[in-house]
Order: sequence, then structure tokens, then C-alpha cells
Amino acid sequence: MPRWFNTAGPCSADIHYMLSATSRLPDLERLIAQRNYFVIHAPRQIGKTTAMLALAKQLTLGGQYTAIMVSVELGSPFDRDPQLAEEAILSSWRSAARVYLQPELHPPAKQEIAVGQGIEETLRQWAQTSPRPLVVFIDEIDSLKNEMLLSVLRQLRNGYPSRPGAFPQSVGLIGLRDVRDYKVAAGGSDRLNTSSPFNIKVRSLTMRNFNAAEVAELYNQHTEDTGQIFTPEAVALAFELTQGQPWLVNALAKEIVEELVTDESTAITAEHIFEAKEILIKRQDTHLDSLAERLTENRVKAIIEPILAGLELGNIPNDDIQFVIDLGLCKMDPQGGLTIANPIYREVLPRVLTVTPMASLPQIAPSWLTAEGKLDTDALLDAFLAFWLQHGEPLLKSASYPEIAPHLVLMAFLHRVINGGGTLEREYAIGRDRMDLCLRYGEVTLGIELKVWRTRKVDPLTKGLEQLDEYLARLRQDFGWLVIFDRRDNALELEERLKTEIHTTRSGRKITVIRA
Repeated sequence: MPRWFNTAGPCSADIHYMLSATSRLPDLERLIAQRNYFVIHAPRQIGKTTAMLALAKQLTLGGQYTAIMVSVELGSPFDRDPQLAEEAILSSWRSAARVYLQPELHPPAKQEIAVGQGIEETLRQWAQTSPRPLVVFIDEIDSLKNEMLLSVLRQLRNGYPSRPGAFPQSVGLIGLRDVRDYKVAAGGSDRLNTSSPFNIKVRSLTMRNFNAAEVAELYNQHTEDTGQIFTPEAVALAFELTQGQPWLVNALAKEIVEELVTDESTAITAEHIFEAKEILIKRQDTHLDSLAERLTENRVKAIIEPILAGLELGNIPNDDIQFVIDLGLCKMDPQGGLTIANPIYREVLPRVLTVTPMASLPQIAPSWLTAEGKLDTDALLDAFLAFWLQHGEPLLKSASYPEIAPHLVLMAFLHRVINGGGTLEREYAIGRDRMDLCLRYGEVTLGIELKVWRTRKVDPLTKGLEQLDEYLARLRQDFGWLVIFDRRDNALELEERLKTEIHTTRSGRKITVIRA
């Protein structure tokens, strides 16, 4: 039977390329043997469900435990009606037991139980009737909110002292977030901010991404099945762009082998990885779209906006920093500082934020193209100045991140320029006070640096020229643009300040400075 790269739901070994499901988890068997309760939190589509299903199967087949993975997701629509929520949850648990466990390990038949005690009493009876110690992994725990969430946590805590004879020996809560970050206000951002409803947990654990060797191992499974080779350069680039995020690793390969390079005699190269990356970003699949939705949350915005602007974070609560890490949006850079988790997300986030400005753009004739369809950078400069003079400031209001509104509008304009014929790459990081853009169109590569002149700050020209000189050196280009957005309180009117200047860097590179 052929196997495929999987981007939807848990992996199945018979039809999917997959790595050891539990290799990226810490030693859970030791925690279980010690009768511990724990939390596993990690970003979506990283392999949590696949791993916990595999571990439950392994433990059960080993003959020592009755182990099962269940979910509370079916109770989430009824968070204001605990009775309906419990009924939906327990019904799904019994269904899961029929699928994954032999009959003698099933929970007792459904009984009438007082509201608010269904989870506890069902687990208690199940543990008492099971011929082996009961181990339960509860998935999607953070899909519950409000009183239903608190009720489940309190029922687990109440039964905990009677384990293992009259309650599960070990319980693992599986979700996107740690306990303290579970929501307790429907649709809101109020959080527990404490572990007290589940203070019986021993540890909060996470699940790591693939490392470079694991990406190579996964792709090599396709080579072994089909003979189609991923070149070492392609594998290395896939890891660099994804940083081992499992969904991205699989999605790149799936796009290539099923759409771009269906001839299995053709080797997959770095160019194919780049092409697949652009397709994924433009298509905005569910995984990327779900990340993008987070950008509207205030606590996420308070972190992502300064990162995009290159500013320091300021007074951000530690829990909020951990939250964006748990979401998989960010990671702590080994050299210090919070950064976007991988280069693909680094492209996705600003592109998402330019959607509204792009939708607000007027029709613009492509005057920047020559008769042969090549990009003329002088004509592009004229077109941008005319566009900014007429439409720039009104469009700033369409940007959802005010601190980088000029950046977003400029990027929206440049996306109109490259539409169908080029690419726009971005670089940014905390504390750099800049954003670098690389516009590639045919044979033309244009490096652009964006700076903001803020109130009570010095003119960023000198620093900007130095930084752009370094950026152009990396791009191996001799000219570029430095765009300085004047956002000071006492800035001149746009008609008076909009102008260009030509400067030469210490390395002899020609820079067009655009003061906007």
C-alpha cells in the first residue's frame, strides 16, 4: 500500500510516513509508574494526539495497564450546561473504549450519576472494575471553558487520593496550553493564572519539533518507498524554513511529491522546496490560518507588533510570553530574545496583516515594468512616491497594527508590484528597530530597509545607512532603498517631507533614501 505525507489528523503507520510517535516525548512511563498526574502542552499539529494514541496502545498491549486516549472536545459546546457536557464527554469516552480496548477493559455501563460528578464517578468505577491499573490521557482539555472546565479539573483532583485502586493511576491532560492559561470566560481572555484546580499535577511537559536528522529520516522513507530522492540541499532547506515544525515539514513534501514533482524519477531540489513554501504561504492552509487568527488577540498583538517593528517588548507578563511560545508562534532564540518560530511563520504573519491594506489599495497601473516585462526600479520609485503622496496616509488607518502601519501599507504596495511575477522576503527581530525587505523580480533584486523616525529620537539616517549596507552585502547588491517614515508629533505635512536623497555608503553602495 502506498504511503503519504500527512497534514490532517493523527498519523497512521499503514498509510503515512511517520517517525516514532513517542520519541519526542519525555519519559512518561516513569511518571505513570510513579502514579503521577501531568500536563502535556504543545502547539497544534505537532504530533501530540498521534504520540499519545501510540503510547496508550503500547501500554495496553504490554499487559500492565488499561491505557486509553479520550477527548473532552464534544463537551465544549455545552460549557454552560454541565449535564449535557458530561453526557457528551462520557458518551465519547465509551465509544473510544469500544474502538481501542478489548471488552474486559471497557468502563462500566452507563449509570445515573449526579450532575457535576459524572467524570469522577465514571473514572472511579472504571478503575475499580478494570483488571489492570487505569491510565487516561484526556485530549483537547483546553477546549473546555468556564464552570465545565473547572468542574472537570476539580473532579480529577477530588478522585486523585484514591488512586490507583479506585481512580486512574495516572492522568495526562493534553492540550495547546498549560493549566494556568486555560480560559475561564467564554470567548474572553480571562485565564486561571493558577494551577490550583489541578495542583495535583507533577509536571507540565511539552513536545519538541523534529530535529534535522528526523526531517531527513522522514523524507528518506519516501525515497525508500518510491526511489525519488530529496537532495541534501533540499532536506537542509526544508529544516531551515520549518525549524522542524512537523506540519510544515510534511506540508512542504506533500505539495512537492503530489503536485510539483509527480515524476518519481526526478530528484527534489532546494528550488522545489522554495516553490512549495511560496504556495503554502499564499494558499494559507488551515494550520497557517489558525495561527493568523491569533494575531487579533491583544496579548499576542502586544508581542508580535514590537517584534515586527524591531522594538523591545516592554513590560510584557511572563505568562503572555509563554503563551505565544505554547502557540508555536514564537521561540526563545539561543542567542537571546524572543523571535518568530521559523522563517515560514516569519513570512506568514506580515502577509496576513497586509490583507486589509491590500484590499484597500486603489487600482495601480504597472508603470514599473518595461515593454519587455522587466522591473525598472527608477520607474518603481516614481510610482511609489506618487502612490504614497495620494494614498499613503489614508491607508494607514486600514492597518490593524498602528506601530507598523507604514510598513504594512508599503508591503501591500510591493505585493501589488510582484503579483504573479516575483517574491517579497522579510527580515525583522526584537531590538533591531528596522525591517528589511528583499524584492525579487526576474533578474532584479532590490534590498529595502524600513526605519521609523519617532518623537524625541534622532534622525535614523546614519544608522539606517550602516544597517542597509550590511544587508545589501549579504544580498550581494550594490544599490538599495532606505525608507524613513517620519512619525514624529511635529513632522511636516507629507507634501513637504516626501522626497528622495542619494547617499553612498562607506562600502561604495548607492542608496536611495526615501523620506516619507
